[in-house]
Amino acid sequence: MILHTGNRTDIPAFYAEWFKNRLEEGYVMSRSPYDPSLVMKYTLDPSVVDLIVFCTKNPEPMMKYAEYLKPYAQYWYVTVTPYGNDMEPNVPDKHRIIEVTKEIGKRLGKQCAGWRYDPIIINERYTVEYHKRAFRTIAEELDGYVSTCVFSFVDLYEKVKRNAPEIREVDWDTRIELGKEIIQIAKEHHMTVRPCNEGDVWKEYGADCDGCMTEKMFCEAAGVPVKVPKSRYHRDGCACYLGSDIGMYDTCGHFCRYCYANSNRAAVIQNRKLHDPESPLLIGNVTEQDRIIEAKQTSWKTYSQQKLTEIF
Repeated sequence: MILHTGNRTDIPAFYAEWFKNRLEEGYVMSRSPYDPSLVMKYTLDPSVVDLIVFCTKNPEPMMKYAEYLKPYAQYWYVTVTPYGNDMEPNVPDKHRIIEVTKEIGKRLGKQCAGWRYDPIIINERYTVEYHKRAFRTIAEELDGYVSTCVFSFVDLYEKVKRNAPEIREVDWDTRIELGKEIIQIAKEHHMTVRPCNEGDVWKEYGADCDGCMTEKMFCEAAGVPVKVPKSRYHRDGCACYLGSDIGMYDTCGHFCRYCYANSNRAAVIQNRKLHDPESPLLIGNVTEQDRIIEAKQTSWKTYSQQKLTEIF
């Protein structure tokens, strides 16, 4: 199975010690965002966890626990955007994040590392030309260290509208102009562009529109064929596998203005006060009222004697 850590929060940035403790103890629990009394328990046995997927804006805190991750195949998506603290108040220095991303690509192989340049926001400060220059600069730095680049334009979810009413939808002509440039620059720097939930329009410009978390990507990161079951967790327009996430909403301390995972700052602050690095849960502890369900886990590895190149 594939364990996801980053669809609801940023575990490497804020909860690295907790995750290290989970690896040591060999299991982790995740409270359902839809039924708070329901707790899913996952074993972290490498024989059934085929891949751990990280999505983060700051991978560095997890790097000191790299030894604990060695038994596992990994895929890292690192978000590097050109925004200042007006949009990303608590994201560390981008130059340092780029350097750590390069270290990940060097250590694990570029097939295990991807760069997210999203969401794209256009305003008086962050103009189309600004994004073109910034994207090229970052692409030049990451050339040879990541295999994939993801981009998407900001989605105005209700949480985004409430927390950042000044953010506006990007018009179609601007999307086409900037998207074409991004795809061309990425190609020059040996990266496959995978638009996130942006439809198939980008295929004709050279992008791979099959999704930004696909079976093929996971197989390449795991180093063996992995047969991923069809996900039940897609949002409209999403082609990716997104199940088995151990994060929790309203827990990310980056406080990005465009965040879809935090409802408000007060909820995040309160939840983070309840974080216990020794607990099997990211926030709080298991109670007598909780219904704990053992996840049905099995390895999805297949064709052990067959090469990936013979399958894809």
